[in-house]
Amino acid sequence: MKKCFTNVITIAVVAVFIFAANPQNAYAQLSQKQEKTLQKQREQQYKKKMETYKKEGWKLSGGSRTLEVALLEHYQKLAQGNNVEFVGQVSQCKSINICKNFALTNAQNHYASLASGHVKGRITAIQRADDNMPEIEMDKFIAAYENEVKAEISGVLTESYSVVKENGDGTKQYETVFILNEEKAGMARKRALERSLLETKIAIKEADEISKFVNERFSVE
Repeated sequence: MKKCFTNVITIAVVAVFIFAANPQNAYAQLSQKQEKTLQKQREQQYKKKMETYKKEGWKLSGGSRTLEVALLEHYQKLAQGNNVEFVGQVSQCKSINICKNFALTNAQNHYASLASGHVKGRITAIQRADDNMPEIEMDKFIAAYENEVKAEISGVLTESYSVVKENGDGTKQYETVFILNEEKAGMARKRALERSLLETKIAIKEADEISKFVNERFSVE
């Protein structure tokens, strides 16, 4: 046991020495390992997603690409910058155009709900500690903010690909997978905040606090 512990200490000391002697090279090696690990995880994710699509009968909607190519290109986009995946879904629709419009609308609604829910949760925590914060005006602000985000986010959601499958009763299920850039989404939320504050009587102090919450990144999964 003592020998094992000594070996661990020795390895740790050597690692520290390597970083101290040549930190740039050491970090470069770590970065390469992380990139390889990430690439492997993407490949596994791709295979799992393709298996699900084929098993459930999904097909690519529109375009001359295959579903395989569309999915590969999608993961390539996710590897660039602050991009995340965001999905708009429709369980029953008839024409592709209607399906597509509903998928976008549902994605907008869902994102706006997540954004306002995040801010509401943070505001609620402040209201418990601050009796002077007007609850009625805050509720009005949250409602206004959600509507404004809904309008703003449409210009940020970029379609990556869409899939469709038949329900068997003449209707279809439809999904549009969007690329959402967090930097652009943050700017959209900021614009929504500015307009929402004009619609409500929020004091400057509270507005400053709310702006911090709006700028925070939150989970869209």
